[in-house]
Amino acid sequence: MLLARREERLRELAQEIGGEYEVCDVADRSAVQATAARVLERHRLVHLLVNNAGIPARAGFLDADPDVIENTLRVNYLGGIWCLRAFLPGLEAAAPSDVANIVSVAGVVSYPQSGPYAASKHAQLAFSRATAAELRRRNIRVHTIKPGFVETEGFSQGWLPAPVRRLVIGPEEVAEHVVESIERGRGETTVPRYYAPAGWLQALVPNVLTRLLARSGGRSRIGR
Repeated sequence: MLLARREERLRELAQEIGGEYEVCDVADRSAVQATAARVLERHRLVHLLVNNAGIPARAGFLDADPDVIENTLRVNYLGGIWCLRAFLPGLEAAAPSDVANIVSVAGVVSYPQSGPYAASKHAQLAFSRATAAELRRRNIRVHTIKPGFVETEGFSQGWLPAPVRRLVIGPEEVAEHVVESIERGRGETTVPRYYAPAGWLQALVPNVLTRLLARSGGRSRIGR
């Protein structure tokens, strides 16, 4: 069952994989509730919910359009909450069941030039960690996936410096990681693993990393 905003793309993919689809904007709470009600009428059991909706926000808090900041939070953070709450009856009916939240390394590392995006992912990470503990007693496992830079339609990575572009992966690698995480019950993971130390660095020595990011941020503004 596929949920997204663009019906043409949904129809093509549903035909390709032999699935179904519903047009739905996850940022709209009432739309999510109505869509979930229709889906659960046809499919009482939900064995897996994947919260993968996300939009970029490559701007700082001081100069980003206020509408961009608000919409980034609605899609990247609140969208997952509304979907989990709406489909929870199906997950409970199918238990043991799984939820996969596609978060980001940005959920543990805050880069100045993508502050609103990082904030949405920090919030999504907190939501994922809290519900992982809350749903365990209901026999529902939550898998928190933190990808690094991934080249997709909505997240073109051409803006990255050439050395960093070598670290960019494709969506297939993330998809394979999600499947393995569910099969092995991994919980919270980073893909690729070499991004994990960046999160440890900000957690252990946040002030040092802030000074480093301030210097690089200044150079980025001069470059622009």
